[in-house]
Amino acid sequence: MTAIHEALEELWAESPGLGSWDRMSFTTALVEVTSNVVQHARSSRPVVCRVEIRVDDLEMRAVLSDSGEAADIDVAERRDMPDEWEEAGRGIPFIQALVTSFEHRRVDGQNVWTIVRERKRS
Repeated sequence: MTAIHEALEELWAESPGLGSWDRMSFTTALVEVTSNVVQHARSSRPVVCRVEIRVDDLEMRAVLSDSGEAADIDVAERRDMPDEWEEAGRGIPFIQALVTSFEHRRVDGQNVWTIVRERKRS
């Protein structure tokens, strides 16, 4: 997680016009996706993760790929937050609330997770 925070801090320094709400929302969503992959990825071998982050005038985009077994989950379908007493199930609806789109697909033996947040215009 430290590497992601450091990469984002560097990226935010290079993107002075990016609003604090956009930065906070995107950072939180990316950390949540990464945490879920680290916690839930299954494999008989160590799981390797790679993250690519891009910011342009229109959007912030992160693509995280992992070498774990195929994740059998639909993140595109909107989900409601679970009951306040539930101990699990908040990650996906939380991410969905913070970004414009959240996708998962399986490509060349990798899980590929993509989050996009459109930038707010000042």
